[in-house]
Amino acid sequence: MSEEALDGTGVAGDVLAESTSEASLQRTVARSREIEAGIARDPSGYRVLTGDRPTGFLHIGHYFGSLANRVRLQNAGVDTLVLIADYQVITDRDGVGPIKERVMAITADYLAAGIDPARSIVFTHSAVPALNQLVLPFLSLVTDAELRRNPTVKAESDATGGRPMSGLLLTYPVHQAADILFCKANVVPVGKDQLPHLEQTRVIARRFDERYGRADPKRPVFPQADALLSDRAVMILGLDGTKMSKSRGNVIELGMDADTTARLIKKAVTDADRHIAYDPQNRPAVSNLVNLAALSLGREPDDVAAEVGDAGAGALKRLVTEAVNERFRSHRARRAELLADPAYLHGVLADGNARANAIADATLAEARAAMQMVY
Repeated sequence: MSEEALDGTGVAGDVLAESTSEASLQRTVARSREIEAGIARDPSGYRVLTGDRPTGFLHIGHYFGSLANRVRLQNAGVDTLVLIADYQVITDRDGVGPIKERVMAITADYLAAGIDPARSIVFTHSAVPALNQLVLPFLSLVTDAELRRNPTVKAESDATGGRPMSGLLLTYPVHQAADILFCKANVVPVGKDQLPHLEQTRVIARRFDERYGRADPKRPVFPQADALLSDRAVMILGLDGTKMSKSRGNVIELGMDADTTARLIKKAVTDADRHIAYDPQNRPAVSNLVNLAALSLGREPDDVAAEVGDAGAGALKRLVTEAVNERFRSHRARRAELLADPAYLHGVLADGNARANAIADATLAEARAAMQMVY
């Protein structure tokens, strides 16, 4: 590998910038369609890695944005690994908070949504040592400048108000790369904002091959994972019209009951125009409620808006409340049953952790062989 690719100012930096260009986005969308077609023909050649940080409880944005798609891919026959990234909680926090409660709740939400622990692997970061050990050689393949240019690192750093960045936050993109590469995932469902992270993963995989070689001369140790973008992005704002965020208190958690859901939706931001229309650019708050109803009902947003018409925001909120509560009625019931049986949830994680460890140990052994570190 050339020195230019390692100095943080040349090839790699250009590659990361290119990952978000319009032309690159179009290529990624086209590639995503190819992957979907390939899955439909034969899902056996695909492995997906996806997951969440247990910084709070999952909400409907998580469900429509990622969880429902994970279930779809699993049911299509794709080899699916779902990570509860507990180590990543401390990248930008001083402590872990009620992490055990959150991990159990997330596990329950996964299963209630349709993740089948017999077909998918649900596991936690901290329980897979070999995964985390891969971070060490991966760190040798990136530079300080590259990491600081990562959009997530930059955004988190700017949000600290001048507080010094932790080493864990700075190296967050490398940890994400290890999550993907330890299991040799070749498909990662992501939003457009996560493409630089995935491109960094691809760079690390390529550099490992170039610097350290291969345990098997016929193939690289780590594959080049592709992004899986949906043709129609699912974007749900918070009930206050801003970005949906647990820290802002503007979310409907999957575990909330029907009355709490109704109370929150009643307070949701709308606008002064009584006529309801789906116009995300000019009427984002109203359109967000329309979209939420449409997703819950399995309908098109324009049809939902036309149904409400001149009935106003009150009618729209009533429709959204009914749609959301009905959509998640069975999920909430199953979630409660699962949380009432913590031994079962612990068993699911124990089994998933054991399966993830077997994969990680094999990958680490192959990486060490390529690095000539088997003694």
